[in-house]
Amino acid sequence: MDCAGFKIVDFHAHLPVGSWPAKSHPTIRKYGQERSLAMAREWCFPEAEPFAETPEEIQSVVTRWAQQVTDNDLECVVFVTGGGNDTLADAVRQYPQHFRGFAHHHICSPGALQELRRAVEELGLCGFKMHGPRLHVPFEDPSLDPIWQYIERAGIPVLIHFGLLGKAGGVVYHPRMSPLTLAPVAHKYPDIPFVIPHFGCGYPQELLHLCWSCPNIYVDTSGSNQWMRWMPYPLTLEDLFRKFYETIGPDRIIFGTDSSWFPRGFTRRYLEDQLRACRWLGIREDDIKKIFRDNALRLLQRTNS
Repeated sequence: MDCAGFKIVDFHAHLPVGSWPAKSHPTIRKYGQERSLAMAREWCFPEAEPFAETPEEIQSVVTRWAQQVTDNDLECVVFVTGGGNDTLADAVRQYPQHFRGFAHHHICSPGALQELRRAVEELGLCGFKMHGPRLHVPFEDPSLDPIWQYIERAGIPVLIHFGLLGKAGGVVYHPRMSPLTLAPVAHKYPDIPFVIPHFGCGYPQELLHLCWSCPNIYVDTSGSNQWMRWMPYPLTLEDLFRKFYETIGPDRIIFGTDSSWFPRGFTRRYLEDQLRACRWLGIREDDIKKIFRDNALRLLQRTNS
């Protein structure tokens, strides 16, 4: 509680479990590695350990992450992915005071609705994570209506990544890159809280418009937000907090880090930078507490199934 004055909820982290198959061309892969190395140097990050794959490795990272919550005096960490619903649910069961978890199977996979129901009602996961740029049908496609209807009844939040996806060489073009593509569903299901991470990840204007139009759109502040460097106009972390605070107030902004791998663990640097930005802007301390704790807890407590 040293720098905030209250316990923090990290609403956006990833349990570092599973492997990432190398599907890209060697030239693109090499470019991505170079960009990752450059970012590590810029932020003074250590070299990342491989993600856990064996049961022993998975148990080790679960235990280490629980210690991160304790060491950083956090309220809890929300893992939006974690090697599959069963693996993540097992981690949450081991440390229910430290962790929360989201279902993260593909929304268009066979039996997606049944799996979501199982993840929420049997496994105890309390949200759903997905990627807009990986969806091959529009959000408003009738085939997805039963899933949105279930989510609305269950009272769980949905976190949807829009914008740039992956590291250098990643997805930059897709019909559902923009947060605005969610508008038809957000309007149709106003009781579903949709959380858009990374301030829109390259699409801040579109996300501001969506937030202005829909009262059920939340913004998640997670990550380095280095996408600001690739915008055609100057943009800072203070600019982002100011614009979203002015547009939607303090009740729909939620802190996250996008933390995952070891030995970095919880990325305290992101917490400190974001707290500094909010205080530099003169945001009220009770509003800061909403952004960095209370808003997340309110969404996590909505589940009624």
